[in-house]
Amino acid sequence: MHSVEQVNVPAGSFLMGDSSGDRNIGDGETPVHDVSLASFTIDATPVTNDAFAAFVAATGYRTEAELFAFSAVFHLAVAAPESDILGQPPGTPWWFGIRGADWSHPGGRDSNLDGLGDHPVVHVSWNDAQAYCAWAGRRLPTEAEWEYAARGGLPSAKYPWGDAEVDEGRWRANIWQGNFPRENSMDDGFLTTAPVRSFEPNGYGLWQSVGNVWEWCADWYDPKAYESSALVNPVGPASGTSRVLRGGSYLCHISYCNRYRNSARSQNSPDSSMGNAGFRTVAL
Repeated sequence: MHSVEQVNVPAGSFLMGDSSGDRNIGDGETPVHDVSLASFTIDATPVTNDAFAAFVAATGYRTEAELFAFSAVFHLAVAAPESDILGQPPGTPWWFGIRGADWSHPGGRDSNLDGLGDHPVVHVSWNDAQAYCAWAGRRLPTEAEWEYAARGGLPSAKYPWGDAEVDEGRWRANIWQGNFPRENSMDDGFLTTAPVRSFEPNGYGLWQSVGNVWEWCADWYDPKAYESSALVNPVGPASGTSRVLRGGSYLCHISYCNRYRNSARSQNSPDSSMGNAGFRTVAL
């Protein structure tokens, strides 16, 4: 049974896309366009390790990271013997492919979920999230639903709480602090994931829609999607090779990745998993 608290998001219209001028060229955050959505009910938090464990216990499901026998782990989070390091992507050398890393071993074979039951599940692919949704009688949010819910009723705001920066006065989200990717000062208290109810919820009651972990959405990704998007309940392109991710993660930093914003977009192949991506779900 899906155990994550729900919040109701009212029907309405909003301007979808980058309104603050912080867009990443090539991500497709423009043109800004008016979108109307029916009401929907969404998870207040990302799906937690405890919730995902209940799914696995009920079904015996094995994630793609378990089937592939490896997943991507940030270099400072590795908890595995050196022999388990399978390689580093040339463009992002702070990621290691780690043999034995999966949702229940987020740092590798020498890690576990002790004390992490209320943290977001990670090392789950889009396909894994779909499997969870099928079991729970849920679905992934569309990209438009995700952004509308993340905005929390604040039109054109940069972040779920408004336009104040993450560290302005107090910490508002779990992102990187310090010299990326070598040193994290952990001013917000976390090297990697934070409990899902850390910081404060937005106006609709969503916790940590930005920072902490990237969240899978239902849509295929296309950097030109907004040029021809439907204006009422859009569901994204009809096909593609990668799926949309939203919200940024604990690895985002203004010097490298400013995608911890309401309108920011990213993508990955549907069978990919990594230590900074999870998901939240929507009622059917």
